[in-house]
Amino acid sequence: MAILEIKNLYKVFGRDTKDALLALEEGKSKDDIMQELGNAVALEDVSLSIEKGKTFVVMGLSGSGKSTLVRCINRLFEPTSGQILLEGRDILKFDRDTLREMRRTTMSMVFQRFGLFPHRPVLDNIAYGLEVQGVDKAVREEKAMHWIETVGLKGWESSKPGELSGGMQQRVGLARALCTDPEILLMDEAFSALDPLIRREMQDELLELQAKLHKTIIFITHDLDEALRLGDTIAILKDGKVVQIDNPEGVLMNPANVYVKDFTQDVNRLRVLTAQNAMYPPITVVEPRGGPRVAIEAMMKQGLSSVYVVGEDRKLIGIVTMEDAAEAARKGVKSLETIVIRSIPTAHPEETLDDLLPKATSGQFPIAIINEEGKLLGVLPRVAVLTALIGEADNDTDYGRNYVEQYEKVTEEA
Repeated sequence: MAILEIKNLYKVFGRDTKDALLALEEGKSKDDIMQELGNAVALEDVSLSIEKGKTFVVMGLSGSGKSTLVRCINRLFEPTSGQILLEGRDILKFDRDTLREMRRTTMSMVFQRFGLFPHRPVLDNIAYGLEVQGVDKAVREEKAMHWIETVGLKGWESSKPGELSGGMQQRVGLARALCTDPEILLMDEAFSALDPLIRREMQDELLELQAKLHKTIIFITHDLDEALRLGDTIAILKDGKVVQIDNPEGVLMNPANVYVKDFTQDVNRLRVLTAQNAMYPPITVVEPRGGPRVAIEAMMKQGLSSVYVVGEDRKLIGIVTMEDAAEAARKGVKSLETIVIRSIPTAHPEETLDDLLPKATSGQFPIAIINEEGKLLGVLPRVAVLTALIGEADNDTDYGRNYVEQYEKVTEEA
């Protein structure tokens, strides 16, 4: 469900903006409009739908319009035309009092350069929004202390911002924004001023908080790694226009144009792609009661050296190898129970390939992908992880083609 919808938004700086809009409609470029009319076109026909409780990342290079966009959302900048609908109400039609109330209670902002009051201690900085709302001092300090503890700053509540590191100051800024319990959090390049290690820690902090709070976050960044790590949805801007809106996997694997592709060239795909993205469906499985000969037949039919054993509701039990099954059949064993290898590598579908790389490259068997109930969902062979690492689609490899062909054949026969 969309909490915020941006429709056909334009922002033009300078005088006579109507003439600039007409020029855009006639197909003139930003450069032409600047030269002929002296207007700077910052946003051009931007339309976005932002889902409630999700993190929506807006990214692009300097001058792409991303910071202008976030300032239009809370009307720090007045849009030239378009609509910004907050649960169906057009923010651009809010009067001064309604706009002020929205900023106080519904929408908070975290700035790149922290924006803290240097003369106020941490506690008062965090409680400031509640102070503006007229909340009783004892209540606002209690809430501020809760957020101080939440962001890991307990013991620093009496310190001034100048006594804190950059990462700690940004934690204060984040806690201040959250203290009023807003539905929407605007974060404009919030971590870009931090050192890489601290930046990573703040990303971790935000992910942990979001997992608990489920706020609607609009996060502005120029860093694709950060966008891919934090975003449920990513919108990429270029010269004030939206060039792609997609989930992280879509941006990485299916860039809309050369501009987006250039962004993705140096990204570590393993940090973004999950087991679910790279796994194959299991070609065939057997049940314990089937016995060694059934397992051998299934493996021979599909050209496999091992087969997964599942129980009721396809819950994974383990794996049986051709060698073990053949030896058991020779001895007259009737069940697979005694030859099932149960200590096999498993993973959940949302685990990243980066986390699974050691397990994938060192194990004897492919990784079995299972859900919370232990149901077998797919198979992640070593080659799938390695091809993802170098940026190839899994089914472009010989193994991938053969596997997919076998799977399609089995599915058709079934």
